[in-house]
Amino acid sequence: MLKIDDLNVYYGSIHAVKGVSFEVKEGEIVTLIGANGAGKSTTLNTIAGLLEPHSGTIEFEGENLVGTPAHKMVRKGIALCPEGRRIFQDMSVQENLEMGAFTRSDQESRETCERVFESFPRLKERSRQAGGTLSGGEQQMLAMGRALMCKPKLMMLDEPSMGLAPILVQEIFDIIKELNEQGTTILLVEQNASMALSIADRAYVLETGRVSMSGDANELLHDKRVREAYLGG
Repeated sequence: MLKIDDLNVYYGSIHAVKGVSFEVKEGEIVTLIGANGAGKSTTLNTIAGLLEPHSGTIEFEGENLVGTPAHKMVRKGIALCPEGRRIFQDMSVQENLEMGAFTRSDQESRETCERVFESFPRLKERSRQAGGTLSGGEQQMLAMGRALMCKPKLMMLDEPSMGLAPILVQEIFDIIKELNEQGTTILLVEQNASMALSIADRAYVLETGRVSMSGDANELLHDKRVREAYLGG
């Protein structure tokens, strides 16, 4: 579904992503793990059309999308649930969700919203509440729900567990698994490497802008080098 080949991204003179290549097959959960500053979020933002790569290709369903603006990426079927959630604080839960459906007709928007409420019953209970009054976990659910409103083929999640209590982290990861089982392909960036590897099919380890390791997620979960570097031994 997604094939990244020799991707290079700069911030001014800083070479943030250095020749990264990986792929995501339809129906998979693929995770990118690594330390802060490894280039994970930059990679997702580049795929989403928010950053322009210096070189390399971003192929989605066989089409090279380098240079495609972010709003057209959404129309192609790629949705990003950004780091820090980025919900609209003063808008209601319902209005936040509707913002995610700008590529859909009103009828499609209503139908998708019902499905989002089935996945996130707490959002339905709080549909008239301002987004900024929700708890951290609920805001993460809202950000995920908003990304789902465009009915993406590929959903990219950037640090979904950041700042959440352990019990909520488990809940968010259960929801990610459920969304994948319902047919959404997932590309996941996550600091919590053990949780990410426990639900992913395959994984890539990024170190200072390069892919240093890749393979079956379960094998990497038990790899001595990965355990020492990212899982506390």
